[in-house]
Amino acid sequence: MKNVDLDRIRREKSMKELLDFSIVNIDKPAGPSSFQTDEFVKKWLGLSKTSHFGTLDPKVTGVLPIALNMACKLLGYFIGHDKIYVGILHTHKEIKLKILQKIIDEEFTGKIKQLPPRRSKVKRQEREREVKKFEILEKQGKDILFLTEVQAGTYIRKLANDIGLKIGGAHMTELRRTKASIFSEDDENFVSLYELKTAVEEYEKGNEEKLRKILIPAEIISEILPVVHAKKEAVKSLYIGKPIFKKDIEEEEVPEKFLVFYGDNLIEVARKSEEPGILARPEFVMQPRKEGG
Repeated sequence: MKNVDLDRIRREKSMKELLDFSIVNIDKPAGPSSFQTDEFVKKWLGLSKTSHFGTLDPKVTGVLPIALNMACKLLGYFIGHDKIYVGILHTHKEIKLKILQKIIDEEFTGKIKQLPPRRSKVKRQEREREVKKFEILEKQGKDILFLTEVQAGTYIRKLANDIGLKIGGAHMTELRRTKASIFSEDDENFVSLYELKTAVEEYEKGNEEKLRKILIPAEIISEILPVVHAKKEAVKSLYIGKPIFKKDIEEEEVPEKFLVFYGDNLIEVARKSEEPGILARPEFVMQPRKEGG
């Protein structure tokens, strides 16, 4: 199966096309809310719509991917994936490291039950979440540096408080998200708000190089969903949302949910159909790219 060439897409798309269908991976600072960070990006880039991938509390820093314009419609395909955090848990009493790790391993790793905090916007009912990993990295006095990998929708501050209830009290003093879905703080285009603002100012003066490097083509969704390839004669009908038939694609079989590309152009996200004769139907359809756009 041919890979999608994201570097070529970034090079060959016009800036207008990139700004209409990209993602920026922002290093959110402490202070502004996720919504405020989102609004900064929208205003600076002059966009009609932006959407962030998973809320961070104002005090929490780190990875906050933000979808631009059309890319917002792909939000649901990105946000259900695991997240990684590093933070500091301050215990109210001295506790031996082995004892703490044993309690965490036995009671707070794997499937756990969580009641969302009172100030959360979701309905307050107990829900099951999975803590894939909770590793103690370092201990200095009552401060515990930890790394945790969790299922999307897990409340880390609540997790810290629940651990505290088992050990005589604890609260989280610092938290940073290092990975959200496929986006990480190790990515070369992970940028601060200042770096984005500087790139935008240079772009407005006629130098697009820095901003072009920051923008991540939303075709990066091909790292989440499998790709099938449309035949040339089917492209026109697929762009207007027609069902997909076996004759329309190069592959013999398709998975339950997949992307349809023609070359490096994303046509749609599709779901396999049980209807007789119909292979799949679209969930999302792109607007076709125009030459010289």
